[in-house]
Amino acid sequence: MEEELLNSYITMPKGFKANGVSAGMKCADPANINENAPKSSYLDIGMVYSDTPCNVAGVYTSNLVKGHSLVRSIGIIENKGTAKGIIVNSKVANAGVGAVGVEDAEKIASCTSSLLGCDSSEILTASTGVIGSRLPLDKMLPVIPDLVSGLSAEEENAHCAEYAMMTTDTVPKEVSAQIELTDGKTVTISGMAKGSGMIHPNLATMISIFTTDCGIASASLKKMLQKAVKYTFNRVSVDGDTSVCDMVVVFANGASGVEIEEGSEDYQLFENALCELAEDIARMLASDGEGATKFVEIEVHGAANEKDAKLIVTSVARSPLCKTAFFGEDANIGRILTAVGYSGASFDPEKVDIRLSGLLMYKDGAAVNFDEEEASRLLAEHDIKVDITLYEGDAYDRMFTCDFSYDYVKINGSYRT
Repeated sequence: MEEELLNSYITMPKGFKANGVSAGMKCADPANINENAPKSSYLDIGMVYSDTPCNVAGVYTSNLVKGHSLVRSIGIIENKGTAKGIIVNSKVANAGVGAVGVEDAEKIASCTSSLLGCDSSEILTASTGVIGSRLPLDKMLPVIPDLVSGLSAEEENAHCAEYAMMTTDTVPKEVSAQIELTDGKTVTISGMAKGSGMIHPNLATMISIFTTDCGIASASLKKMLQKAVKYTFNRVSVDGDTSVCDMVVVFANGASGVEIEEGSEDYQLFENALCELAEDIARMLASDGEGATKFVEIEVHGAANEKDAKLIVTSVARSPLCKTAFFGEDANIGRILTAVGYSGASFDPEKVDIRLSGLLMYKDGAAVNFDEEEASRLLAEHDIKVDITLYEGDAYDRMFTCDFSYDYVKINGSYRT
């Protein structure tokens, strides 16, 4: 049995600590921050840490170009499978600067690990922000002692770690669940993420961290994580761009004293919880897309195969014309039909049905008369559902996306400034 915890934060599992501080990357003068300013506007280095070594697993962006902080972490995760924590900075992606990028990430990890009394290979690194700029070590290194000394399991410190990751995000993205296992014991799993723009499968400008106090092998964690992201993180598209710094990582420290073996009933319970929390975060990412005013869920039923189903949901989610129609609350079914048609999927155009939030608008390959007032009412809602039925087979897929508003252009037209 699983109980989702509404007041969620990354240190809810036993044995984890977190913190977030300002190095002056988001704001010019951290010493003179307005006390009423949101913490996400100035905190820019966050950390999650466990005194007990953790088994870890990760999945990463499919972009051939990868950020240097990420490259360093991939090497540790794939070669060792263990770590104690992760340090994340926002504002600067540490990508596209050459070999010095990995060296800078190592300096950050070494500075942190020396204060914690562990090896630098036990500290993962992640960065997000503007591509093509070096990490400002002159700002970052001096505040790491404060970051480390402030590590705590307290809720406020955990939230600060989340705020420090946020870039164009407007809301934090934090989830937790407590899982009752077959013997009555409980374990906890928590997750947090940042991501608002430059998001498209496979993975995007998002970094997500999960923690759990159960003990589970790294190989088993990786299998679970790969399954969890397939129809969640890898089914989010904000703008069609897949970035270079993206990672989902899970830490399992065993602090609860509970060990979960692959193939057991408890393994299935834990996997289900991880998948559900990953979906919760995926929905948050799409809903908080840059400049978004709508959350849009696209489903395809009756495709001939999984490939065709994915091609169609991806095509509609990526279409600027569909996304602007959602923003304008315009029931322009032709835009959706067009995106389905050029998706590359194989289907009979004369056997297509399309519904918007339950309202039938296209039937057997032809537009139908529909209630325009009802369509306007449905499209005025924050959540919009697109259902596409093909009658070619039994394959299904879905995608989470959002609309394109005027603010999306404003945000990305001046992203570096």
